[in-house]
Amino acid sequence: MKIAKNTAVTMQFKLTEANGKPIENSGKPAVYLHGGYGNTLPRIEEALEGQEAGYAVTLNLAAADAFGVYDDSLLRTIPKTQFPPGVKLGGQLEGRSDDGAVQVYTVTKIKGDTVYMDGNHPLAGKDVRFDLKVLAVRMASEEEIAHQHVHGEHGHQH
Repeated sequence: MKIAKNTAVTMQFKLTEANGKPIENSGKPAVYLHGGYGNTLPRIEEALEGQEAGYAVTLNLAAADAFGVYDDSLLRTIPKTQFPPGVKLGGQLEGRSDDGAVQVYTVTKIKGDTVYMDGNHPLAGKDVRFDLKVLAVRMASEEEIAHQHVHGEHGHQH
C-alpha cells in the first residue's frame, strides 16, 4: 500500500544535528496519520508521499523546515512569585504568545526572584537530519481520521 492521505504510517527514525551529533532515536516504531494533520513535519510527509513499506530516506532539513528559526520574541521573564509552586529548571507550562496564541514555555533559568522562560522548540534554529525507514502502511480507521491521529500500538491511547 502506498502512503497517501488518511493512511497510518509506521516508521523508525534517527534524528541528528546536521553535523551528525545524535538527538533522538525512535527505538520503538513511531506512527503518524498522513495527510496534513500536523502529526509530523510537512517535509517528512512530502518525502514519504507515494512511498511503501521498506522505503528509506535521509532528509537534511534547514531549521525553517524542521523545528523553526529561533524567535527572540518568545523569551519571557516573570517574577518567581507569579510562578506556580515547585518551579524547576526544564519544567514546562502553557502561556500566551504576543499574538494571544497558546504557547508552551520551558523554564531555562531561575536567578534570584526571576524565572526565565523560552517558548521556542528546544531544536529551534538547528539544521537537522532525519534518517527514516517506513515499516508499514495501512488505511486509517474512521475514528482515527475523525480524531486526526493514529490509535493503538505506537499511536495515541484514549
